[in-house]
Amino acid sequence: MPGTNLTRAEAEARAAIVSTEAYAVELDLTTSEETFRSTSTVRFGATAGETTFIDLIAPAVHRIVLNGEDLDPAEHFADSRITLPNLAEHNELVVEAECAYMNTGEGLHRFVDPEDGEVYLYSQFEVADTRRMYAVFEQPDLKATFQFTVTAPEHWHVLSNNPGTFSPVDGTITIADVERGKVRWEFTETVKLPCYVTALVAGPYHEVQGTVQSRKGELRANVYCRAALAPYLDADVILDDTQQGFTFYEDKFQYDYPFEKYDQIFVPEFNAGAMENAGCVTFLEDYVFRSKPPQARVERRTVTVLHELAHMWFGDLVTMKWWNDLWLNESFAEYASTVATVETTKWKNNWVTFNALEKTWAARQDQLPSTHPIMADIKDLEDVEVNFDGITYAKGASVLRQLAAWVGQDEFFAGVAEYFRKHHHSNTTLRDLLVELEATSGRDLSGWSEVWLEKAGITTLRPEIELDSNDDIAAFAVLQEVPEEWPTQRPHRLGIGGYDVVVDDKGVTRLEQSMHVEIDVRGERTDVAELVGKHRPALILVNDGDLAYAKVRLDDQSLATAVEHVGAFTDPLARSMVLTAAWDMTRDGEMPARQYIDLVLKNIGRETESTTVMVLLRQLTTTLALYVHPAHEEDAAQHVAEQLWKLAIEAIAGSDNQLQFVRAFAAHAQSDLHLDNLQGLIDEKLHLEGLEIDKDLQWDLLIGLVAGGRAGEVAIELQLAKDGSASGQRRAAHARAAIPTAEGKRATWNALVNAEKDMPNALQYEATAGFTHVHDLALLEPYVDEYFASVRRIYADKTNEIATNLIEGLYPTELAGRVADLQDKADQWLEANADAHDALKRLIVEGRDGVRRALANQERDY
Repeated sequence: MPGTNLTRAEAEARAAIVSTEAYAVELDLTTSEETFRSTSTVRFGATAGETTFIDLIAPAVHRIVLNGEDLDPAEHFADSRITLPNLAEHNELVVEAECAYMNTGEGLHRFVDPEDGEVYLYSQFEVADTRRMYAVFEQPDLKATFQFTVTAPEHWHVLSNNPGTFSPVDGTITIADVERGKVRWEFTETVKLPCYVTALVAGPYHEVQGTVQSRKGELRANVYCRAALAPYLDADVILDDTQQGFTFYEDKFQYDYPFEKYDQIFVPEFNAGAMENAGCVTFLEDYVFRSKPPQARVERRTVTVLHELAHMWFGDLVTMKWWNDLWLNESFAEYASTVATVETTKWKNNWVTFNALEKTWAARQDQLPSTHPIMADIKDLEDVEVNFDGITYAKGASVLRQLAAWVGQDEFFAGVAEYFRKHHHSNTTLRDLLVELEATSGRDLSGWSEVWLEKAGITTLRPEIELDSNDDIAAFAVLQEVPEEWPTQRPHRLGIGGYDVVVDDKGVTRLEQSMHVEIDVRGERTDVAELVGKHRPALILVNDGDLAYAKVRLDDQSLATAVEHVGAFTDPLARSMVLTAAWDMTRDGEMPARQYIDLVLKNIGRETESTTVMVLLRQLTTTLALYVHPAHEEDAAQHVAEQLWKLAIEAIAGSDNQLQFVRAFAAHAQSDLHLDNLQGLIDEKLHLEGLEIDKDLQWDLLIGLVAGGRAGEVAIELQLAKDGSASGQRRAAHARAAIPTAEGKRATWNALVNAEKDMPNALQYEATAGFTHVHDLALLEPYVDEYFASVRRIYADKTNEIATNLIEGLYPTELAGRVADLQDKADQWLEANADAHDALKRLIVEGRDGVRRALANQERDY
């Protein structure tokens, strides 16, 4: 039985038989709190006499009619498929079903606002959850037109891909103890779309009406959020970012925005950052900032707005044929949105953010045993689900940036424009894009594609320097080291920069560039004659400017300069690159963990880029939790907390750094003195000038007190009484899960793993994070065996999103060096479960590798 999976071979076979034309989908959202009525009418062509299937996940199918003939649902509907026998050349199928609302962020998600009882719905279909809302040929190359009709409560906004109108219908429905009338919405028919970007959003959303100027005229561009978040919705900023993107993309792509409107909706309990539904984009509602956010979050929202807008062309207008080209959608959107952010918004240093955030994500993913080529081999839907990763997004975007630099950015976008002109409203493969880029650049890209897109792994670039007696460079080479599993030597066009320590008249120390050359690196060793004879600078940075995708090493003198002066860089990108190099050296065991901690704590106070601060604090936490040897952990943890508090006190009043340092301190506070400081801040008996203790910071401080054993259930309930919002409920779930008692951990584990009914996705995510938020790791040791005994059941019984979050989030990586046979337990599971799906085994293999790396680094730090 197929369950809910679909293989590429099955999709190819179905596409050889079926050609889809049009869907008419009628939904009634007023029938029940658990289910809704869904009726699909599908017109499609087929090879006469053949048999195929259409996809549907539903508790019940009431009626199936194929070309006027009733098919018995008991015989033709099983698992996630409806069998369609004896097809005609032209077919009409009607499927009437009872579909289920979801609380997992997949399909049609239903959320009840805890403050007012109102109901909010939104759809999320990628990869293959369209079939949870209506019967559909669920694969990206069977594009069709879609027309939706929806019955809903009269006070709701109902949104889809195209504009719609509504009229009253008979009947009433009671929501939040108020009786409401019903209306029927009818939406105009779309252009041809892949089913996974169709959309439905419905509920009493707050609406801000807006417009954007397109080359084809003024378009509706409304912004929506839940009513409770309306006071915090800065729709003017969002619309300004959107307008910048419209102007930039229409110019670069030389193709008008392809849809009739562009609504943007911030929705609750969303699993990702956003989703590129055509003309109806959904976003994580955390991007509506009810408290002061780090500027890294504000910048990321701008990039996300532009990322989703780029998808309107790359993904929605032109769509991959199968999911092995998913990277092309996501990598292009990530690259194009970064270019647009830098060139059209106030975030001019977004390439610094890209280096600190995206490239570190890519490098981490690319060093896992599960790494894969950018152009991955996707055998089935379960393979796709685990491929929304750092390779598909960040490595792909890094490589596209390198390609654009090589062929020329104007030539790159000219090729993209021709690609849209030739393939609009159709499906493509990578080769279709490369043909256009080769034509506009005059370069043969087959060799480039082979080494960058079809081979996995990341190379390491290491400088080899010889000096003469005057400290002048006598010889300089760049060595390229390749991973044993993926021994691919790649060409790189990159810069080599030299930086010297300069002290000005006021005694301020700066690291300023004193030399720069650009070279081509090829093979294992590249000699750099241009540097011979130059005086050795204090710090030498390979890949200065960050065009190449590679790990970079610092020589001993450069590393010593970095430890002492990295905060003195005048160039934030060079500073970020040196910090990234130090992080890579730490992860790879070339730099002891406590030395990296010292580097971060000594220099982070001078960091000016919010995202770099955010990433450094995350890396500091990882280093302390995993890479410091257990014998030194207690002293290191105390040192980190002390220094974070010192940094918070010394930070500029009201600054972004001050906020980030206080939040980090709350997460690391353990001693009585540090917990006293948290209590003082939350009680307003201790003040830091410029620091507002708003709702979200109150929760940060309280969770720190809970994890430290200073507060418990009573304090959590008191805080919930002040903040009973959806955000408050999520933070309370984290706080409860962080209660440092055996009873508290058992209750959380049972709720996550053993409960008959899963908690909603957003609460599950927070509870999982809270469960592992401990200072006493002995609390987690009893769950190691239970974890390995449960993962097969979790993967089989839960939806993909819920299962993946649990299996990744609960893997006992924190116990590396504390549970002696942890790796043996993983090996035993893999041996005993050799028949498990590769996607599940990949999650265990990745967790095991995290422990392997931790053990190696702990040994280095001993």
